[in-house]
Amino acid sequence: MERKMKIITALTSTLMALSVSTAFAAEAPSRTECIAPAKPGGGFDLTCKLLQVSLQETKQISSPMRVTYMPGGVGAVAYNAIIAQRPAEAGTVVAFSGGSLLNLSQGKFGRYSVDDVKWLAAVGTDYGMVAVRDDAPWKTLGELMTAMKNDPTKVVVGAGASIGSQDWMKTALLASKAGIDPRKMRYVAFEGGGEPVTALLGNHIQVVSGDMSEMVPHLQAGKLRVLAVMSDKRLPGKLASVPTAKEQGFDVEWPIIRGFYLGPKVSEADYQWWEETFKKLVNTPEFQKQRDMRGLFEFNLFGKELDSYVKTQVADYREKAKSFGLAK
Repeated sequence: MERKMKIITALTSTLMALSVSTAFAAEAPSRTECIAPAKPGGGFDLTCKLLQVSLQETKQISSPMRVTYMPGGVGAVAYNAIIAQRPAEAGTVVAFSGGSLLNLSQGKFGRYSVDDVKWLAAVGTDYGMVAVRDDAPWKTLGELMTAMKNDPTKVVVGAGASIGSQDWMKTALLASKAGIDPRKMRYVAFEGGGEPVTALLGNHIQVVSGDMSEMVPHLQAGKLRVLAVMSDKRLPGKLASVPTAKEQGFDVEWPIIRGFYLGPKVSEADYQWWEETFKKLVNTPEFQKQRDMRGLFEFNLFGKELDSYVKTQVADYREKAKSFGLAK
């Protein structure tokens, strides 16, 4: 009897182990979709296309991923839709960015919070920067900040978004570090990232606040000078000559991460399939080539680590927004 009980116990343990491993061994979704929460052509589109092409090239999925567009509120419309209407779709990922997190921190996503989706993977980052014309009188960030402090009305900053946005926030933080009241900055909001560069080259504004990847073509043409990149250390390759804001005495970092989340009711097994797939994907030469082509820098976080990072970022953004009177 004792021997029989041991055999039964052993069999039960084996079956339980098998059932647990099976529960977490989900197969690839039969249909995959990436929602870009904007019109075609922007950063969200870039993020979805990066995933679409890389998954296909590495044969992680059997049929091509579909990319759909859901513009509105730097991700707010898509965020609300995936939670309220499509919360359990295992094959649907939604692109997000640092701008999404900033708006989330200011309560611009409506009644939903950072806790209402499953943060999945970050697959790259860009960084904030400030640039001037190549013939501008300021050679360093310090010289520019001194000029703005002496007379804020004579230095016009332009960017592709309104007050309270990422681009405004970057410059406001630099101004604060220099002892300048951000409310006294002359700031012009344009539609999209291309218009402020055109305005700068036409000498209608003096400074552009934007993303580093957007400036690379203009740097190569010798028309612009990036005074500072808001990364923790200098960027690699051809951009190694661009100094950071931090090394010039302005302790401001602004990473603009690109990544994906899933609906809140996607199963743990499906979540883990995606997490493992992303971990493999980012190490493939196919993915790395596609990421580099899109002007993104390496930044990989998955699962619980990304969840923790996102929630810390949102809390940090909320404090920054509060300091400028933009959040409660």
